[in-house]
Amino acid sequence: MSQLSESVEQAVEGIAEIRRGKLDLTWMNCNSSGWGVRSKPRDERGLTLEDINADPYYGRVPDHGAAHGSMAPRGCDVPPETPSLGCYDINDKSLVWADNVEELYEEAAVHQWSSSRDIPWDQLTPQPEDLEKAMCQVCTNLSEVEFVAGDMPAKWLWHINHDFHEVKCFLATQIMDEARHLEVFRKRALANGGGLLRASPASENLLRLIIEAPNYTVGSALMHILGEGFVLTMFRNGEMFSLTPVEKKIFRLCMQDEARHVAYGTMHLKYFLERHPERESEIHEILSQGEAATFALNQSRENAEARAILAGGSVERINAGLVKLNHLFVKQIHEYLHRLKIAGIDRSHKLAIPAKLPI
Repeated sequence: MSQLSESVEQAVEGIAEIRRGKLDLTWMNCNSSGWGVRSKPRDERGLTLEDINADPYYGRVPDHGAAHGSMAPRGCDVPPETPSLGCYDINDKSLVWADNVEELYEEAAVHQWSSSRDIPWDQLTPQPEDLEKAMCQVCTNLSEVEFVAGDMPAKWLWHINHDFHEVKCFLATQIMDEARHLEVFRKRALANGGGLLRASPASENLLRLIIEAPNYTVGSALMHILGEGFVLTMFRNGEMFSLTPVEKKIFRLCMQDEARHVAYGTMHLKYFLERHPERESEIHEILSQGEAATFALNQSRENAEARAILAGGSVERINAGLVKLNHLFVKQIHEYLHRLKIAGIDRSHKLAIPAKLPI
């Protein structure tokens, strides 16, 4: 008899014993320390992760995840025969944790939006050919880079110990956010008589650096603080690139999502470095590579020209657009360095790229 058949037969026999009144019920008394917990909503947000984590038994997140290696939720009784799945090898809290992750998860759950219903597509109007092509190129590039922002957390999610479920829940919302961003920029490229234009080879160098990062924290610093940080500043200045109310709404909604991702990455790096200060040089090294790749991406001809045309208002006013892009770049650098200082790193004298554009 195969192993599967044996397990099925045992299950059938178990059901038969229950019907005969031969009950086990030992599960009722297996976790006495965790019984009797009452969690109540503290405000209008409802019952949040923070509310249920207020209990010291269930709310204490261990510095090292449970060694059983299963999907058993934190705080339950885990029988000794529970099999390990062999994949949850990120068991050190400092490698993934951020003190704001519970709050960010709740915010993400509340602020999910739909690119189908929440964008005023009926207000999309015909544009001059140079502006429409520039917008389609920007949307092509943003669709390209949004792929990695979802792929990177997905790559690491299944390695993270389930005792850190708050982080896993948040990263799951990020994957959904990035799918929606990919979707909305692709829709904008196709919705107004244009289409997708040129992929950026320079983009792939940064994306490869992120997806092939040797560990989660390095990948997070590259993506959440550097890559998404630069994109967040761009979205905050979305008026510069918007042609209609459609783009304005897209940038505004994407901005609120990116702000969460950047906030998590900043506080994760802070948490990590407070416990592993000896690894600061590793972060500096990867950020130097990431800065160079980010600069090449943003200043590639297809990306720089398209953004400058939108910022200037036409091909003829591209020089005026370049001036605006320089102001934006200075903001990107300033906000990037500020976030790193919050995380505990000073790169003001170590930048691998210029602090302003050569215009």
